[in-house]
Amino acid sequence: MSEPREIELKLECEVSDIAQLQDHPLLREASERGEAQLASVYYDTPDRALRAGGLGLRVRRIGDRHVQTLKAEGDGLFARPEWEHPIAGAQPDLGLLADTPLADILERDAVLEPLFTTAVTRKTFLVRQGSSTIEIALDVGRVEAPAAGDRIAPICEIELELKDGEASDLFALAHAVGALVPVRLGVRTKAERGYALASGDIDRVHKAEPVPLREEATAADAFRTIAHACLRHMRLNEAILLERRDASALHQMRVAIRRLRSAFSLFGDLVEDAMGERLQADLKRMTEPLGRARNLDVFLSTTLPAERERHPDEVGLLGLERQLEEARGKAYAEVEVLLDSEAWRSLLLDLIGWINAGPWLRDERGDRPVRRDEPARDFADRELDRRRRQVKKRGRHLDRLSPEERHRVRIAAKKLRYGAEFFATLYPGRKAARRHAAFGKALSGLQDQLGALNDIATAHDVVRDEVVREGGIEAGASTLFAAGMTAADIEARSADLLEQAAEAHAELIDAKPFWR
Repeated sequence: MSEPREIELKLECEVSDIAQLQDHPLLREASERGEAQLASVYYDTPDRALRAGGLGLRVRRIGDRHVQTLKAEGDGLFARPEWEHPIAGAQPDLGLLADTPLADILERDAVLEPLFTTAVTRKTFLVRQGSSTIEIALDVGRVEAPAAGDRIAPICEIELELKDGEASDLFALAHAVGALVPVRLGVRTKAERGYALASGDIDRVHKAEPVPLREEATAADAFRTIAHACLRHMRLNEAILLERRDASALHQMRVAIRRLRSAFSLFGDLVEDAMGERLQADLKRMTEPLGRARNLDVFLSTTLPAERERHPDEVGLLGLERQLEEARGKAYAEVEVLLDSEAWRSLLLDLIGWINAGPWLRDERGDRPVRRDEPARDFADRELDRRRRQVKKRGRHLDRLSPEERHRVRIAAKKLRYGAEFFATLYPGRKAARRHAAFGKALSGLQDQLGALNDIATAHDVVRDEVVREGGIEAGASTLFAAGMTAADIEARSADLLEQAAEAHAELIDAKPFWR
């Protein structure tokens, strides 16, 4: 089936930024300019079959014309299959979509209903960047859904669509725009905003989603799709943190970053180049404030309440809580400064550009071209085998390992778990699904125990860094006593956790690999 693909990059901004950008020579001197009022109605079945199938169907009115568009998920962020047809009226014409994935989802007598609408003022400009022609669309408007009552979701975004030329020019233009006005990588379509508004969860914290890897995907395709999924996961939760302090959103943002860094590691020298190494280092360095805030969240929400239950009359715990709450406030303030910085916004644009047009894709040395084109499933088979052997070897005699050695096991297990999640859709069928569930359960059990042991080490760091070192004498004798007591109590759990971790490791090694 032929799939016409839309290559488009979304950038989110404020209305004032749109006005400023329109007045810049970049757009004033564009070869073509236009303005249109776009009113779109999005359709689905009552049981949301299109949404479940990763499709979005809309009918857009432009003046006295109607255009029907079906879009699929594509690689999760950047390039998306799209089928577009002019139609006679405002109702969808399913006959035009017989040769699209919609035909495999809808029954013959399927009923479509309008779910939400978008109203957008779009100003378009056709510009040259390098050797490419790129359309810049400035969209300002809103999403409305009857089920949401009076609530609306605002739309203010810049869309860059490659009409002809090289993807690298598209990302160069994104950086040029980012140098003029503060923009953020956009990861949510208008359809997604509408579905979220209609269901009432537009502000919810997002967990990692399944990665949509195609059966015919190459190793390079797989890396791009996985990296896109990680960036999407990160940006969805970053948007919440930009609005409010939310411990769950911060946790999920950190998970997304760990998953992205694990993807770099899983694909290894296949995606290795100097630019990628710099971006990885920048990502690790710049996101350190999130780690400090998360550690304090865990201590205050888990460790300290448990101490209160054990020692309800210990007054020093109140002083300990006050000091750590103050430290958490400072940590979240550092996170806010990071997320509001031009350096952070620029890093994400660098990442999306490198993922899709970086040097790693053009390196013709040795066998790298052949390895990039290797079937993704062959690559996944080999990598999952290697990571499983690594966990098996490092975890021998787990209950006798040093904390540093246990940390290495935890990192290896985490990469295996992320790899199992990343590559899951490459292994269809009931047998693979059953094995994947059992393998994931065993792997999760090992991670839970190793994670609890790591929380103990982290709690020691929190006590040392935030109370003893930062508080010093000013912390007060009772607070320092409570800190020491807490450290002793959490350390007492280590023996039991070590035994449970060793058992979980044995269960994992006995679990059948789902990829064989």
